[in-house]
Amino acid sequence: MKVVLLAGGFGTRLSEATNLIPKPMVEIGGKPILWHIMKYYNQFGFNEFIICCGYKQYVIKEYFAHYFMHNCDITVDLSDNSLEVLDNHSENWKVTMVDTGLNTMTGGRINRVKKYVGNEPFLLNYGDGLSDVNILDTIEAHKKSGKVLSMMAYQPSGKLGVLEIDDNDNSVLSFKEKPDQGGSWINAGFFVCKPELFDYLGDDTEMFERQPMERIMAAKQLHAYKHTGFWKAMDTLNDNKEFNKLWDAGNAPWKNW
Repeated sequence: MKVVLLAGGFGTRLSEATNLIPKPMVEIGGKPILWHIMKYYNQFGFNEFIICCGYKQYVIKEYFAHYFMHNCDITVDLSDNSLEVLDNHSENWKVTMVDTGLNTMTGGRINRVKKYVGNEPFLLNYGDGLSDVNILDTIEAHKKSGKVLSMMAYQPSGKLGVLEIDDNDNSVLSFKEKPDQGGSWINAGFFVCKPELFDYLGDDTEMFERQPMERIMAAKQLHAYKHTGFWKAMDTLNDNKEFNKLWDAGNAPWKNW
């Protein structure tokens, strides 16, 4: 299964860093959070990625274009400009980077990579959140549900957009933006998708979390996988500092390598 990652937004709430680079390229422990997400998926056997680029997309492309060279030991013979790779420390990843537009909404970004995904199930996630969820378990739950789309549901302490979930079969009944009460389940990404997902997508102006997801819910084709372990999104500079503290202390819950 391919992994589609949304990495095209402006990241305005993290403007201290994103005035120079896209938010998914903000570093944790010297590596972009995008790298951490990809490394996490890789440990479950997934090594083919499609990145939906947008804002400052050249930064992501240049990072991976030079990744092999930056992660190998090399000898350069200046007499004839020859190069010998001595030891390869690079990952065995295939990374497709697609310019999905500067102002395209998330639904449009997913739709623009349809031809690279092909007619097969795929994984989908945001480029700014980390978790210790078992990816293989989410896939198995998705298959059992028979739904078009499965998402990871999480109960944070803060006030974010929340999901109403049917306790009988974990179908998602509604999605609400930032309710006043706490303790509700939210959309935390880590989606598992059938290729039929593309049938529910509209044009570039649609946010995936709104019109397309509403259409999927109306068809009773949205399933929730409830995760009670670790999950955190990087929305602010403080979030980035918290991630780095966990990493530096050797307590990063998402580090499965």
